[in-house]
Order: sequence, then C-alpha cells, then structure tokens
Amino acid sequence: MKPDAKNPSLATVLIVDDAVLVRMPIATYLRDCGYRVIEAASSDEALLVLQHHSSVDVLFSDVDVPGAIDAFGLSQWARKNRPEIKVVLAGSPKTAAKAAGKLCEEGPHLAKPYEPDAVEDYIRRLLALQSVGEPS
Repeated sequence: MKPDAKNPSLATVLIVDDAVLVRMPIATYLRDCGYRVIEAASSDEALLVLQHHSSVDVLFSDVDVPGAIDAFGLSQWARKNRPEIKVVLAGSPKTAAKAAGKLCEEGPHLAKPYEPDAVEDYIRRLLALQSVGEPS
C-alpha cells in the first residue's frame, strides 16, 4: 500500500540534520502525526539509509548537512537512484533557493526556522501529489 496524505502512518520520512536539537523535535512531531521517521546526522548516514531502506518516501534535509556530499548532492543522488522519493530541503542561505528549486517538488525549499506543522503540511501535500499524480 502506498503512503498518501490521508494515511501518513504508511509514509517514511528520512530526516537529515546534524543539529540534534533541530532534528529531534521535528522527528518527534512527525512521529506523533503518524509518520515513520528515520534520522541521519550526515549525508553519509543518509546515503546508507537510502541504499538499504526501500521504504523511504520523503527525504527531508537541512541544506548545510555535513558529509562527503552536500545536501544538493544527496538530493541529486536520490533523484537519480530513487526517483520515487520526494525531496524537501530546509535552510536559510539565499544561494540555496535556486539550486533547491531544481531538486524539490512544490517550490524551492522550506526556510529555517520552520514550524513543525508547516513541515508536516508540506510533506502531506507532496504525498497527496504522489497518490494523485503517479500510477500505482
């Protein structure tokens, strides 16, 4: 069964952020909303998850994530190797907006600081587009 906006408990979100005080609250909030959540502190950890967990539906990453590749490289890897995954980038650098716009659905990215309910709404809308716009 594919995840959809009405049943978030079927969706898995990979959150990538090295700031544990940022990552933990959004992870907890999304879990409370019914999402399965996997956390990664770097692009290296995120790549391992993406390579070994076929259940990831949404990649939600800080633009300033540490690791061998940056968040844009991670997003490009996901686009090439796991095109079914929806990508959401979050950050404040103005330079990120243009690059993020090419990698993310429904707009360039979420600005930090963000409200958890805004993130959940964004993810729900992406999943709704997937369930409406893509064949099963």
